[in-house]
Amino acid sequence: MDEMPLQLDLPGFRFHPTEEELLDFYLKNMVFGRKMRLDVIGYLNIYRHDPSELPGLSKVGEREWYFFVPRDRKHGNGGRPNRTTQNGFWKATGSDRKIVSLSDPKRMIGFRKTLVFYKGRAPRGSKTDWVMNEYRLPEYSSPLPKDIVLCKIYRKATSLKVLEQRAAMEEEMKTIHASPSSSLDTMSFCSQPEDPVPPELPSQHLVFKKEIEDDIIRYEKPREIKGPSLQLPMGTDKLPELQVPSKLSMEWNQDPIWSLNSPWLQNLIPYADILNF
Repeated sequence: MDEMPLQLDLPGFRFHPTEEELLDFYLKNMVFGRKMRLDVIGYLNIYRHDPSELPGLSKVGEREWYFFVPRDRKHGNGGRPNRTTQNGFWKATGSDRKIVSLSDPKRMIGFRKTLVFYKGRAPRGSKTDWVMNEYRLPEYSSPLPKDIVLCKIYRKATSLKVLEQRAAMEEEMKTIHASPSSSLDTMSFCSQPEDPVPPELPSQHLVFKKEIEDDIIRYEKPREIKGPSLQLPMGTDKLPELQVPSKLSMEWNQDPIWSLNSPWLQNLIPYADILNF
């Protein structure tokens, strides 16, 4: 037991197993109870921890951390595995992928499921960079002796631009969540003033009550004068009609206005005699 840490801390030691080695050697030996010389993969229920705590709980690994994990099912052996944690949940992406042996491609040795960690509660949550590959052995005619899977935890590499965009989105979400209370306070403060002050109007728009009353009196409709109506004298209901002679005895050129001595009128007399036929 004392030699194990010394062997793992040897210079140049790296633990980068292939998928076939993880399934056909490490996981199979663990499920069927076969002891291994080096205990490089620890046994841990990772769903009781946040992903950021797992690197410190792993026995080996620099950028990838490995664990034997018991399958905690929601409803007994036939239910779906429970992958929720205290602060989030692991969500599967896509369908399971079959893993075959490189030496014998017709022999299937297990399955791989890819999951991503989300902060918050399902079905909502914020996606993180933590990824898990869950490896399990195939079940044939009889169930396996132990319901254990092998999990590889790693953090997906993201570009600086994506990290900046994510940080900006988180800051925007914080601002949105904080703004409604302040806006409501502002609205309540503005909508209920203690002493409302009427707006000031220019002096030329001020109209006093006395002036309005004077205008009403000035433009009031004149009253009708009630009195005795005009009546004709008795016996004068029928007045004689005005008679106009049918033909004037005096010619139009004998009018007194033509008796004026004027050269202009003297020139018009011959033409007037012609017209008076």
